[in-house]
Amino acid sequence: MQDENINPLNPENENIVENKELNIWEALIPVFVLVGLLAFNVYVYGDNALSGSNQFILLIGAAVAAIVGYFNKVSYKQMLEEVAENVRSTTGAILILLMVGALAGTWLISGIIPSMIYYGLQILNPTIFLAASVIICAVISIATGSSWTTSATVGIALIGIGETLGISLGMTAGAVLSGAYFGDKMSPLSDTTNLAPAMAGGELFSHIKYMTYTTVPTIVVTFIVFIIIGLSIDTSGAADTASILKSIKGSFNISGWLFLVPVIVILLIIRKTPPLIALLAGTLLGGLFAIIFQSGIIWNNGLKYSLSEIPAKYEKILDWDGGKYNYYDPGTHSLVSNDNSITLKNNSLELSAPNAAITNSKSSTVEVIKEGNVIDKFEIKGSPTSFMQSAYFAVMGAITIDSAVETSNSELNDLFSSGGMKGMLGTIWLIICAMVFGGVMDAIGALARISRALLSLATTTFGLFASTVASCLALNVTASDQYLALVVPGKMFSKAYRDRGLAPENLSRTLEDSGTVTSVLIPWNTCGAYQSGVLGVPVADYFFYAIFNWLSPFMTLLFAAFNIKIKQLVQEVKAA
Repeated sequence: MQDENINPLNPENENIVENKELNIWEALIPVFVLVGLLAFNVYVYGDNALSGSNQFILLIGAAVAAIVGYFNKVSYKQMLEEVAENVRSTTGAILILLMVGALAGTWLISGIIPSMIYYGLQILNPTIFLAASVIICAVISIATGSSWTTSATVGIALIGIGETLGISLGMTAGAVLSGAYFGDKMSPLSDTTNLAPAMAGGELFSHIKYMTYTTVPTIVVTFIVFIIIGLSIDTSGAADTASILKSIKGSFNISGWLFLVPVIVILLIIRKTPPLIALLAGTLLGGLFAIIFQSGIIWNNGLKYSLSEIPAKYEKILDWDGGKYNYYDPGTHSLVSNDNSITLKNNSLELSAPNAAITNSKSSTVEVIKEGNVIDKFEIKGSPTSFMQSAYFAVMGAITIDSAVETSNSELNDLFSSGGMKGMLGTIWLIICAMVFGGVMDAIGALARISRALLSLATTTFGLFASTVASCLALNVTASDQYLALVVPGKMFSKAYRDRGLAPENLSRTLEDSGTVTSVLIPWNTCGAYQSGVLGVPVADYFFYAIFNWLSPFMTLLFAAFNIKIKQLVQEVKAA
């Protein structure tokens, strides 16, 4: 689901820890504590729960799991080693998140995302927007094999278009994720599409063929629902499109040439370029295109001033009020004295904002006054940075920290802002804490115990499918990792499917229908944290509208209940 080569480990080689000392109720204690505390925390903090408190709750859950493990003869060293492996497995995802933050920043100041929004507003109207978003993201995801890349590129632009059209962010994010995960499931380039048959003992293209039986009806239903929503929603965006387009064009140099960058990134992914390299290329190209196409934004976001040095005899008693730096932002900067016996006059510089005469230096003659008499004079000066110096500040700022581009439309100002790498740190924090919880749960044998308990409930063929679905969902919640939600049930259920004469395609399809696509619905799962962070939409807001993702498990259960397209091993024997 993510990107090939994101996970530095081979998930199919994941060791499943079993602990015969642990019973099912002990295994569930950390889960009950975690869910209860998270529910209370969200009630108390609301949307701010992800600002740090939920992360600590995950650590509390891990501590509870560690206590359970201690009483079941699991050493602290074992738990710490499993946590280390878990955190290590997210290295690629964390680097991807940082690079996506950097890419979003340079694609903003270069005008790439604004250009996508500008042209998208003229092509897409509110009635067809959501359905079109599903199709667009499905096509990109099939081509790249990555829902992560899809949301980080066209997904971000579609979120902006939807917001401009007055469509709920949750609806747009749900449409983006529905299309992205459909394409991800059906693409032979996807890592999870390759992992699921490997775990079940099947073959890739046979797996994809059998997935179409449940996946195509699910995406058709999703598409129809979004068409109905599009016909029924009342948006205010359409009436304001003309003024919005004018505001965008007034702040950015809109050009079709800017689309070269996302096209290059998508082509790199299609050609199996490692995602980090592709996103780094997109980030650097975005910065280069910002310098070429958006000189006004470069000046606005990057202009700094260097201030003259303080005379040597006053270095110990005088300093600039903002501290000592090599470069200063536009605004008023004053010399201040820590010697009460002297005062200063004409000691401030009004450094022009970029929309003023940016090439002019500013100077002032400071008078040093003691006991009412002027005892000395010296000049202070502020010199503006050159265009290339300003470009460096603007691009580096967009990559690393908050950046924004103001327009004449106040509603667009929040849209045209980015947190850069800094904006992804909260999501990374959440992923690390989730991996700590998942690692401890794995080390004490709780994950395997829960899966075995669900497997023991399977007394019928439908029960086996239902237990597989429940196990995948449970692993997405408890292990916080999509790979484990495929690997653990895949390894533990494969023999049960063979014993019932069921072909491995049944298991691999069920793993994808319930493990791959539902990971994005769990806020602390690596996938849920990533997509929420990249799209800027909380999981709770898009959960209901990610129709494809939550409908897929029900579809696979429906096929199992009515014995539709359930492949039998005996059929293959007869054919031979």
